[in-house]
Amino acid sequence: MRIERITSADDERLTDYRDLTDVALRRVLEPAGGLYIAESSKVIGRAIAAGHVPRSVLVQEKWLDEAERMLAAHPVVPVYVADAEVAERLTGYAVHRGALAAMHRPALPPVAEVIEGARLVVVLEDIVDHTNVGAIFRAAAGLGAEAVLVSARCADPLYRRSVRVSMGTVFQVPWTRLPEWPIARGMLHDAGFHLAALALADDAVALDVFREQVPGPVALMLGAEGDGLSRAALAAADTAVIIPMAGGVDSLNVAAASAVALWELRSR
Repeated sequence: MRIERITSADDERLTDYRDLTDVALRRVLEPAGGLYIAESSKVIGRAIAAGHVPRSVLVQEKWLDEAERMLAAHPVVPVYVADAEVAERLTGYAVHRGALAAMHRPALPPVAEVIEGARLVVVLEDIVDHTNVGAIFRAAAGLGAEAVLVSARCADPLYRRSVRVSMGTVFQVPWTRLPEWPIARGMLHDAGFHLAALALADDAVALDVFREQVPGPVALMLGAEGDGLSRAALAAADTAVIIPMAGGVDSLNVAAASAVALWELRSR
């Protein structure tokens, strides 16, 4: 293992961890495609298992053995070793999950490749809360969705909070970004998908009823908290679907709603 010991949070070798926000990491020109930060040994391990390539890893001394196991296939990747005080000065918080890694951001696959052969996919439109995005990925992985498609303005699934909340399932579930609705609708229809918008619409069909009515592949469309799906998304949908509620409550948090809907649709 290529071990390099760090004694100062100002060390230039730590630029990826110190000087760039998550948005800036996506836009750096070198390496091509940008970077993202993976946090915790478990998440880094899942990212590497999914084929993602680390650029460097930052650990404390006590986690060196674990880093060696993670990087068995990447022996030339530098492992920066710093004490807890240096790591906290660098990141602004206590690094207690084992490790941080600057990871090369992989190229996103085409939509057609991601949805080929799938029967249940999730579409996220403009969901800007990273916690919700991560939680939806976790629900998708656990409840049988075969892919997640995100709009151009949706929060980045590889943002560190999204990755952490998803428990690393953002590396497990295939995903990519969708074009705008007129084009996206055609792509999904061409692949045989029925577009189901989870929305409080006057003509919405109850989820359990919808489950029995539509035997083919379904693209479950979810919108942001508060605003919900856009007019363009609702116009693109084939059916509006609602989760029947009680107690005077009209809706659930979008991540909770995704889990309920995916559970209902998982075994059609």
